[in-house]
Amino acid sequence: MGLGKLLHRHDEHADEGGTIDRPRAYEVFASIGFLGGRRAAFTRLAAAARPRAGDRVLDVGCGTGYLSRVLAPVVTPSGHVTGLDPSPAMIEYATRRAPANCTYVVGAGQDLPFPDGSFDLVVSSLAVHHMPVEARPGAVREMFRVLRPGGRLLIAEFRPPAGHLARHLVGALSGPAMRHDPRDLLGTVVPDAGFEVEAEGDLPYLLYYVRATRP
Repeated sequence: MGLGKLLHRHDEHADEGGTIDRPRAYEVFASIGFLGGRRAAFTRLAAAARPRAGDRVLDVGCGTGYLSRVLAPVVTPSGHVTGLDPSPAMIEYATRRAPANCTYVVGAGQDLPFPDGSFDLVVSSLAVHHMPVEARPGAVREMFRVLRPGGRLLIAEFRPPAGHLARHLVGALSGPAMRHDPRDLLGTVVPDAGFEVEAEGDLPYLLYYVRATRP
């Protein structure tokens, strides 16, 4: 059994989605998986999102709240970060570690419980591959809906290594949900939702990102 089976509650097929319900185990696995570079990787993601002081930020699929906690001091006490995840266990873990300007709620990316135009920035890291494939376009449309005009989006996904052996090893450890090429995983869902794509590409630590704005 791979480590992914221990961490993820997935159906047999990755395209049917799933949740992570073991936050402490996930934190250990993430530290190992990033080879000690998790903080550096998520600092790069935060910088790519271009947060600003006073921003209202939504982190979709926030998990244990790691990226939220990186963003919180950047948006300053005048801003606020809201994390959302379908797993109550992850939300409980994140809430216990929340800075003063972070809150966390249980919810699904494809049915965001927020009014239109509520946020200046929406981020989602290593979360889309957990959503059922048929729900992914709706989730990105929801991200569009809750952003104000001119608001920004950053989606980051895992980028499997190029080598066949390394790719096989990663797949064996993490399970089928993380074997997809992120370009295939995301496809055209970002522009199809109405966003204008500004940049996309690879980042260190096997990450891939798309940055876009709502016109």
